[in-house]
Amino acid sequence: MWRYTQLVIHPEIQSALKVGQPVVALESTLITHGLPNPKNLEVARAMEARVRESDAVPATIAILGGQITVGLTEDQLAYLAKAENVRKCSRRDLPIVVARGEDGATTVAGTMIVAQMAGIQVFATGGIGGVHRGHPFDVSADLIELGRTPVTVVCAGAKAILDLPLTLEVLETQGVPVIGYGVDEFPAFYTRSSGLPIDIRCDTPEEVAAIVRARNALGLVGGTLVTVPIPENNELPVGEAEAAITRALNEAEAQGIQGKAVTPFLLARVSELTGEASLRANVTLLLNNAQVASAIALALST
Repeated sequence: MWRYTQLVIHPEIQSALKVGQPVVALESTLITHGLPNPKNLEVARAMEARVRESDAVPATIAILGGQITVGLTEDQLAYLAKAENVRKCSRRDLPIVVARGEDGATTVAGTMIVAQMAGIQVFATGGIGGVHRGHPFDVSADLIELGRTPVTVVCAGAKAILDLPLTLEVLETQGVPVIGYGVDEFPAFYTRSSGLPIDIRCDTPEEVAAIVRARNALGLVGGTLVTVPIPENNELPVGEAEAAITRALNEAEAQGIQGKAVTPFLLARVSELTGEASLRANVTLLLNNAQVASAIALALST
């Protein structure tokens, strides 16, 4: 039976959007696939709190029982943190989950789509998907979505387990401007620098907002990527991070892990190999990105 009618938007978010108050979208695959329980719920709450502390309204997005939901209640967050068999939802998955009345957690691409539907301009995440190392034709839908959905995505670059140079090449092909927030290089997720160039450096939320407004005025359809380096005191040594990633990649290859299972496996394995140092770095950059995204949303609202 067809059950989907419209987005369910939390009343607080509806009110904020109506009066032009800044709202920041947050993804839900972080909760279901990115972090272990109970850390996932702790971090989801902390990200929402960081957005509120920065004078914006958080909007965590998920599909619950086939209903696209913008802004989860505390009970819904707690449910999602323990739920099993939740589908990761990119563009291709949204109609499947909605039609079948299932639970779904939105990826970067999925969150962008729903954020645009709801009228939310800014989205904070950890790292975007990209081109997988050794598999140049395995390109994340996140990169394609950035080329066609006008949402500003704030991240710490692409996940370090990916091929960063090829990821930047695809972003260029998709026409996505890559902004370095306070940096001249593309951040490498766990570490601040990759040695790879970005399109432009911005040092303030207002500079980013000016670029986003210009994009909107020109009627361009793509998104804007704002890359924020992890705080200096929390980055992993480059050698340590790369050694753990290489070993995890080799293990995934040997075990035949493919498709959607690759990224969760690699992130969990890298955490194990670094004594959870990568997990702590991940949490730090998530909170930092939420704060920066809130500042940009505030600049866009004034």
